[in-house]
Amino acid sequence: MVSKPLHALTLPPGPRLFAAIRDALTGDGPAVLPLPPGDGDATLTALRPTHLDGVRQAGGEGVPDDVAVVIATSGSTGVPKGVMLTGRALRSSAEASLRHLKAAKGERWLCCLPPSHVSGLQVLVRSVLTDSEPVIHDGFSPEMVLSAGAEHVSLVPTQLHRLVERGADLSVFRSILLGGAAPRPGLLQEARALGARIVTTYGMSETSGGCVYDGRPLYNVDLKIGPDGRVRIAGPVLFSGYRFGAAPFEDGWFVTSDLGELNGGRLRVLGRADDVINTGGEKVVAGVVAAVLGEHPEIADVAVVGGPDPEWGERVVAVVVPADPARPPTLDQLRAYAKDRLPAYAAPRELRLLPRLPLLPNGKTDLALLRAGT
Repeated sequence: MVSKPLHALTLPPGPRLFAAIRDALTGDGPAVLPLPPGDGDATLTALRPTHLDGVRQAGGEGVPDDVAVVIATSGSTGVPKGVMLTGRALRSSAEASLRHLKAAKGERWLCCLPPSHVSGLQVLVRSVLTDSEPVIHDGFSPEMVLSAGAEHVSLVPTQLHRLVERGADLSVFRSILLGGAAPRPGLLQEARALGARIVTTYGMSETSGGCVYDGRPLYNVDLKIGPDGRVRIAGPVLFSGYRFGAAPFEDGWFVTSDLGELNGGRLRVLGRADDVINTGGEKVVAGVVAAVLGEHPEIADVAVVGGPDPEWGERVVAVVVPADPARPPTLDQLRAYAKDRLPAYAAPRELRLLPRLPLLPNGKTDLALLRAGT
């Protein structure tokens, strides 16, 4: 039954937002749509909350009674989708995470990711379940993170990279959850050498955040790979649907947009299905090529996208941040390196050099922006 009001909140990260999410989770308050301060009208137009910062909105629509939080995500079209998460799904995810980490009651979590993204939201949910007051930072700085006095933190690779660059003592955290994007080659080893206890995570808004830790599903989460190569997920952590529009379910399994492999029960994510490059009739998974090129000693960071090509249909484009800007790798070097490790058709046909890769607010590489530059 669609009867519960949905309150969009543009509050900065802090105690008021935490209280609103806690009340939504327990059922003592309305469902919450957390948005970054200054978020554009596109999200409000697409998701039509009943209230915005306490003010009733004309044309707003409620949500089903069991929905606690709606997370706004942008698909490949850029049109915001509303991922509806029930209190049960959010608690199941948080409980499984705390169980895996052996996190105790009262241990504090540091929230330095936006609560409008599921990774930041789940830090607050875990705090509710452990009866602890979260340390909430509006933004990220290495100095603030290191002096937060929290036992646990959730980071994206860009944030971890900045901490590693400082040579920070990362043993101050009992656990560091790392997700949102694939870490650059060598980052995990460098962080662990600084005392970091890292758990890599895989998940998305539709799974209430990370549901696979270090390649293995959390408690009560099931994985399988479909005939199309896409990762499928089942379990109580799943969302109940999109605010408007059909959700990709098959017999109770959520069909993700990610390609993957299962080896001995361990998941390896190859890349997104919509990042497959069709070049001369051959299909190239961009993420696989990026992972290989990322091991090249002269590359600090890399992304791979498809670009239009009059002969091949699409060409493989490597967007590279050189380890030494004065001595960047050449296209011929990267092609030879790739051909030694991948089929020849997967080797890049174009090289673009950048001082840094553009990032989305959630820490992922902005592939749409890179594609637009091809």
